[in-house]
Amino acid sequence: MSETEESKSFFRKHWGGFKEFWAERFSFTNNYSRFLDPEKPLHEWDSSVVQEFIESDPVHGPVLKKARQAARFGVAGAAVGAISTARFAWKWSRSPHGAALSFAFGAVVGGTFGIEIANHWYQLYRVDPMAAQVKFHEWLEKRA
Repeated sequence: MSETEESKSFFRKHWGGFKEFWAERFSFTNNYSRFLDPEKPLHEWDSSVVQEFIESDPVHGPVLKKARQAARFGVAGAAVGAISTARFAWKWSRSPHGAALSFAFGAVVGGTFGIEIANHWYQLYRVDPMAAQVKFHEWLEKRA
C-alpha cells in the first residue's frame, strides 16, 4: 500500500469503495450526463418555444405535446391525492404530523395514478416520450 492510502481514514477508504461499487452498477446514468450536467447551459425557454418545436417537428412534436399534457394529469392527481388524504387524516386524528405525512404520501400516490391514467388516455405506452424530449433538447442546443 502507498503512504497516501495508508493515511486515509477508515471512512474515506470505505466510501471510495462504496462509490466505485455503485458507480459500476449504475453506469447507465453516464448516458444522461449531457442533460443533467451540460457543458454550457441552455438558453431560457418557455411554452412558446415548445410550441414552435411542436409545430416544426412532425414526428416528435405531437409526442412532446402529449407528454406535456400527461404531466398536467400527474400534477392534478398529486393535488387531489395530497388534499384528500391529508383532510381524511386530519378529520380522524387531528394530528398535524399525521396530516403532513398523509399529505406527502397522497401526493406521491395521486401523482403516480395521474401519470398512469394519462399514459392510457393519451396512449403514451405506444410511443417514446423520452425520445421526443431528447429531440427537443437537441433542437434547443442547435437553436442557440
